[in-house]
Amino acid sequence: MAPAASKLRAEAGLGPLPRRALSQYLRLLRLYPVLTKAATSGILSALGNFLAQLIEKKQKKENCSQKLDVSGPLRYAIYGFFFTGPLGHFFYLLMERWIPSEVPLAGIKRLLLDRLLFAPAFLSLFFLVMNFLEGQDTAAFAAKMKSGFWPALRMNWRVWTPVQFININYIPVQVQV
Repeated sequence: MAPAASKLRAEAGLGPLPRRALSQYLRLLRLYPVLTKAATSGILSALGNFLAQLIEKKQKKENCSQKLDVSGPLRYAIYGFFFTGPLGHFFYLLMERWIPSEVPLAGIKRLLLDRLLFAPAFLSLFFLVMNFLEGQDTAAFAAKMKSGFWPALRMNWRVWTPVQFININYIPVQVQV
């Protein structure tokens, strides 16, 4: 889908304020793609951790206003800003070069590259960085990898494979991260 067409579709039905915000965001993506994706990833990662904590407290029937771990969203913001945004940006660009759209089954090949190479490597990096940000030692990292890597990767494949299929095949590369 052409970027201009996707921009028109994205703006259709939006009010003036959201349309302006989207227009400004797309402008920042054009001017500062890595920084914009880094900031967006940092904010969304922190928000995701915060919401996960709220959901967990609600499921355990705890008072949501008590003792949220503020260091969790901070760690996730750091990871999103320094790793998710920049690495995702360059990975998707590289994938476009390695497997151009004209290649037969390009979308399937890109999906396989993402799911079988990028996802496991990125998950390992996530465990490593979080281990460091939590102040844990290498033994804790090894234990986390041993107990948590495969369950997390399998869940990643189950949840994110359909999303990544749509992302890789139908979303313009400049907004894929």
